[in-house]
Amino acid sequence: MDLMIGLMSGTSMDGVDAALLETDGEEAVRPLGFVSLPYDDREREAIRSALGARDERTVRAAETVVTDAHVRAVFSLLEKTGTQEATAIGFHGHTLDHRPQDRFTLQVGDAGRLARETAIPVVADFRSADVAAGGQGAPLAPVYHRARLAGETRPIAVLNIGGVANVTWIGRDGAMLAFDTGPGNALLDDWCRRHTGKPMDRDGRLAAQGRVDKGVLARLLDNPYFAVPPPKSLDRQSFSSAPVEALSPADGAATLAAFTTAAVARAPLPEPPRRWIVSGGGRQNPVLMAALPGAAEPAEALGWDGDALEAEAFAYLAARRLKNLPSSFPGTTGCPAPMKAGRLFPP
Repeated sequence: MDLMIGLMSGTSMDGVDAALLETDGEEAVRPLGFVSLPYDDREREAIRSALGARDERTVRAAETVVTDAHVRAVFSLLEKTGTQEATAIGFHGHTLDHRPQDRFTLQVGDAGRLARETAIPVVADFRSADVAAGGQGAPLAPVYHRARLAGETRPIAVLNIGGVANVTWIGRDGAMLAFDTGPGNALLDDWCRRHTGKPMDRDGRLAAQGRVDKGVLARLLDNPYFAVPPPKSLDRQSFSSAPVEALSPADGAATLAAFTTAAVARAPLPEPPRRWIVSGGGRQNPVLMAALPGAAEPAEALGWDGDALEAEAFAYLAARRLKNLPSSFPGTTGCPAPMKAGRLFPP
């Protein structure tokens, strides 16, 4: 069993999550601690300006911000948990551009500097080899979800609602299917930021005051992505809020929330799951939770920390890389065969 640190900066751009996990990279997993360090407005804007950017200076500025924040997160986690050392860090970085159809994905974060400044080996660059081989490079957490769900009645699904929403479906025989279902919180967060000055629709208050415009919702759902069979993945910028621009702030929020949940309801799963376990920030929005299919339950119903799950997953993936075990599979990323994920950066 190794002590592994996992780091995640998601498409919601809310901050850096850091988790400590004791694991063998296979069936044994024991979460030991978690911290979340929010980005300040300056850091968030530096990242936002680099989304899809081609200007090298803008991208490098975002990388500096991302790396600095992750260094702080590692030391904060070590201090909180009283941990003196760790075997390795799983470092996802922050996705600026993701176009697997062009065999291109870009995550920024200086893994070499992170390793040097923390004196801990870093496993990073989890997506590029998968994308180069023809896979989607995402989602990568399913193999960790399967480990955490050992002993649970199947079929079962884990739905992560971050900036983008993705699902992991585990079949009766342990088979995995995973893909991005559609938008998560990104469109709704951006809408709230523009119309209320707040970074999110906290507790779904704005959406709860509005009415869903069914015509606009139909236009949002009339997107070729939903006809593509899984595995498949999205970039944060894949969908636009343009169809809701004529709506009031409350009706726009209600319609965008309905877009997220309607996309989940359309997810082409081999068999309906007995349970939907929801992680990520979306589980804290009661408007989203009430509209999800089936009996959606927050991750805490299984005793998990729904905020820590993605960071824990990258700690687990780093452990698998150190043992040369695969982390992406034909059913999760669409890669041609099970593949190892990540490159090792020594201190």
